[in-house]
Amino acid sequence: MKKLLLLCTFLSTMAFADVTPYVGAGYSFYHENVTNENLSADANMAVLKIGYGERKTYTIEFSLDYIDNNKNIAGKNDGVKYGFNVDLIKAFDFDIYVLPYFKVGLGMGKMLSQADIDGDLTYGSFNLGAGFFIPFNQHFDIELGYDYRYLSYEKLNEEDSNYPKTHVNIGYLGINYRF
Repeated sequence: MKKLLLLCTFLSTMAFADVTPYVGAGYSFYHENVTNENLSADANMAVLKIGYGERKTYTIEFSLDYIDNNKNIAGKNDGVKYGFNVDLIKAFDFDIYVLPYFKVGLGMGKMLSQADIDGDLTYGSFNLGAGFFIPFNQHFDIELGYDYRYLSYEKLNEEDSNYPKTHVNIGYLGINYRF
């Protein structure tokens, strides 16, 4: 019953709020640590996103990631990563110039790698984040944020019960256009 009440409250907030679609793009610094090995990777990441919601309350956001990976995480010749994420964002309007937010979501993607027979490794992620929207006007805002992602790659060997797991820290800077 509590879940139904929360869902109804959330949907009514979305229905009566001044919701708009938006698009955004940004740059991120991507730092990944492999849990079972003493291995880390730093990379640049480009993000394209599309969302729907009100900047001052709730938003659902879909994003595409391009990570310029140049480190060997699963095997030799690991390459570029592509990711897709779905996040729910809750922003707060404290009547100050910036709008702080928290977000939670899920993601999936693949990394080009010769460690797998198919030539790529798939992964899933659990995403947490926080940051600020800095509005310039009704349509444009700058976004500064931090994301934490827990990635779990597919198994490299079917007989092995271990999945490669990593902790990812991301610093984000981007711009959004709201219609």
